Amino acid sequence: MTGSDKIDIVLVEDTQEDAELAIRVLGKNGFAQSLVHLRDGEDALNFIFCKGDYEGRSFGAPPRLILLDLKMPKVDGIEVLRQVKSDPRTQAIPVVLLTSSNQDRDIAESYRLGANSYIVKPVEFDAFVKALSFISQYWLLLNQMPHKQ
Repeated sequence: MTGSDKIDIVLVEDTQEDAELAIRVLGKNGFAQSLVHLRDGEDALNFIFCKGDYEGRSFGAPPRLILLDLKMPKVDGIEVLRQVKSDPRTQAIPVVLLTSSNQDRDIAESYRLGANSYIVKPVEFDAFVKALSFISQYWLLLNQMPHKQ
């Protein structure tokens, strides 16, 4: 990845089947070409903050949407969310939790830390496709982001 590559969606998902389905759905909506899939929270933080393997990436072109799983190896989604929303350079990036957890404490903590949305992954295929289509269209086509100052 070069420093000029524009990424609209960061998909942070450790379950390969869920990631492949999400990438297929996002591809049908025209967003897969500007997507990066990361398998754990540590890699996500490195990508978002241009560290480690991603230090050549431009911080001036932040992703337009982060789709974040909660339960992941190395660094969990709560910690990724905490770091993204506590840094002035990244706090405006919409973060949508897309997870299998429907625990009240996970939902409450996610919103307390600044999550923009919390969606429990639908188990049924058609419902998952519909939910992901809506999420991508809303956050990437309808939602207005602040212009850089």
